[in-house]
Amino acid sequence: MFNTKITKLLCIVPLIFGLAACGKEEAKAIKVGATVGPHAEVVEAVAAEAKKQGLDVEVVIFSDYITPNAALADGSLDLNSYQHQPFLDNFNSNSDQKLVSVGRSILMRMGIYSSKYKSIAELPEKSRISIPNDPTNGSRALILLADANLISLKADAGVKTTIYDIAENPKQFEFVEVEAAQLPRTLDDVDASVITMNYVMSAGLNPAEQGIYLESKDADFAVMKIAAREQDKDNETYKKLVEIFQSQAIRDFIDTKYKGTIEAAF
Repeated sequence: MFNTKITKLLCIVPLIFGLAACGKEEAKAIKVGATVGPHAEVVEAVAAEAKKQGLDVEVVIFSDYITPNAALADGSLDLNSYQHQPFLDNFNSNSDQKLVSVGRSILMRMGIYSSKYKSIAELPEKSRISIPNDPTNGSRALILLADANLISLKADAGVKTTIYDIAENPKQFEFVEVEAAQLPRTLDDVDASVITMNYVMSAGLNPAEQGIYLESKDADFAVMKIAAREQDKDNETYKKLVEIFQSQAIRDFIDTKYKGTIEAAF
């Protein structure tokens, strides 16, 4: 009889602990997608800071620009950080998805660079200017040149501008279309080049020394966004993570690591 009671007690104990374990559900890690390079590096710094504040963040790194949004849309990710608003809008319109921005992350400004001149005013007539040959960055480059008042564009040019949309070119600049990754190598052969920040960094260019005009800090193409599914835009846990992303600790990380090439967008 005594042994039977002990056996029953031993059977009950695991059951009690099992019920206790069921009652205390473990918090799920927040999966944040980012593309390899600065985006992933910053998100990893955010994950480390979040851990100090009791949030578990898993960084999922991608090598392309399409998969992170597809993964967010299908629920494989909770958030992602790697794109500007026009790219996000384009994804939504082409895929019938509803991803939304829930905060600003970093600035990656396109700029006009020169190894020969110190300002855009110094560019002489008939200067040769290299620009990206892909539609997205080529359009962005022309919009930047227009913003710098070096050219003007047709009123209906929009965000898909080409060299055929140039309305006025008072200094008769010659535009040389080159693969974006090769633009830094053209600096010795042209008077100026319009280069995205990722290739500025990989080529070791210094925006403070060779950058003669940069996109505005509020330019749609320059401001990178943290994205979520529309139904999650008010998720309190995600809001807390965005606050950590936009904290002084992360600003200090960005300033120290990138020294002005990439900046905080918050």
